[in-house]
Amino acid sequence: MAGAQPREQALPLLAAANNHGDLAVKLSSLKQAKDILLSVEPSQAAELFPYLVELQSSPETLVRKYLLEVIDEIGARTREHLSILLPVLLTFLKDNNPVISKQSIVTGTKIFCIVLEELAFQFQRRGIVERWLEELWTWMIKFRDAVLGIIFEAGSVGPKLLAIKFLERYVLHFTLDSNDLGTYSPEVMIRQGRIFNISWIMDGHPVLDPPALVADANRFLGILLDMLRSASNFPGSLTIAVVNR
Repeated sequence: MAGAQPREQALPLLAAANNHGDLAVKLSSLKQAKDILLSVEPSQAAELFPYLVELQSSPETLVRKYLLEVIDEIGARTREHLSILLPVLLTFLKDNNPVISKQSIVTGTKIFCIVLEELAFQFQRRGIVERWLEELWTWMIKFRDAVLGIIFEAGSVGPKLLAIKFLERYVLHFTLDSNDLGTYSPEVMIRQGRIFNISWIMDGHPVLDPPALVADANRFLGILLDMLRSASNFPGSLTIAVVNR
């Protein structure tokens, strides 16, 4: 396929990843397709995202898991067209295999943090938030609510532990840190290794609503405390996780 356009190269590989009878061929094809997607301009890669999404129906656990890893890598590189792929995270949160639901929480948590930082950066730099980023935040709220539901649904302990860890991260993001108030710009804070905190945008933001998000963080902290009070109703590992959080 030397000299072929990226789309022409990637489409047969994605088809093989979806339809080939040999698992090794499926995984190899998906890896090659991923390399192509990461090597081209984001707008070109986005044209292939719908074909990537089709892999969420693969009966092969390893293919679904690798699909999440591909989304993880794409999310670290580009944001603008990521909303095409985010429904996969919500679908995989309900996957019957806990390996997949756990990986979905891990990948979604990373993207959640990336989107938060981008929301703060874009408003600081431009004074506006573009529509595509606002759409990403809408998907992140859906992800948050779905992850919260995992804690109380019947199912494997593993995803529940990661859901509790996500709640901890959410509380940290949206509990006001008075030490950060008006100190630095978001870009400076990130360069110093600080995670996003709601104090960065307390002067206002066109998409993020600080009072509502702080209230949510308080509510989620209350959920964690209620779980601790009801420790006898949960598996030991969940109780330990809540205490650690």
